Amino acid sequence: MKIVRYSANGDACYGILEEDGSIRQLAGSPFDSLDPGDVVTHLDRVRVLAPVETPRVIGVGLNYAAHAREGGQEPPPFPMLFMKPSTGVIGPEVPIVYPHQGEEIHYECELAVVIGNPARRVTDAEALDCVLGYTCGNDVSERVIQRSEMALGCMLIGKGFDTFCPLGPAIATGLDPTDLDISTRLNGEVKQQANTSDLLFPVARLISYISEAMTLLPGDVIMTGTPSGVGPFAPGDTIEIEISGIGTLRNPVVAEG
Repeated sequence: MKIVRYSANGDACYGILEEDGSIRQLAGSPFDSLDPGDVVTHLDRVRVLAPVETPRVIGVGLNYAAHAREGGQEPPPFPMLFMKPSTGVIGPEVPIVYPHQGEEIHYECELAVVIGNPARRVTDAEALDCVLGYTCGNDVSERVIQRSEMALGCMLIGKGFDTFCPLGPAIATGLDPTDLDISTRLNGEVKQQANTSDLLFPVARLISYISEAMTLLPGDVIMTGTPSGVGPFAPGDTIEIEISGIGTLRNPVVAEG
């Protein structure tokens, strides 16, 4: 099942996306019920929004061994976590804004986990029961700022500019998060290509680990890390993140005005 959040007549709604592009509107939030109502529209008649409006976004660093190596770092012994602000979240086709401070900004394709039920001190075996579904994410990162921050033991601004967290286009349910193909295309050219089987800390371990300290709530998003092949982009480029079973998240890049 694919769940989309969309704008129709100025109102934000959730619906079930069918293979023919039709959308059956949900009566309310997918975090409450997945029962569709009587309203039916079509993908061509709506604007697809970020799948969650103002989520808490938890990022995971160096969660693919090859990505750690390309950055000259050792894989971490436990999940390396950081937060991205909700003001960075944008949906499909919304431009990523290349800020005035930008010197070296990279794309990072990531499997994003959308929490569906509260999770507190859950085991690895229980963890996936707390998931609503999965979507595509792009952990956009300003590397010059990020490296300076990490030298001081912190990480926020380099990951936290407005528009630096594209998500979408849909929340897919019923997937096996341990075996999903993931890729990035920059202007149509493949730059990253991997499978989530390569994650050092799989989704269930991440949820369990995080929930040992903080309660994960419906609508929270965990960005699970990026594979090797990260690289720079510039205004005028188009970035596409594709994950099997979910779809393609496409965002153009514009310079800050």
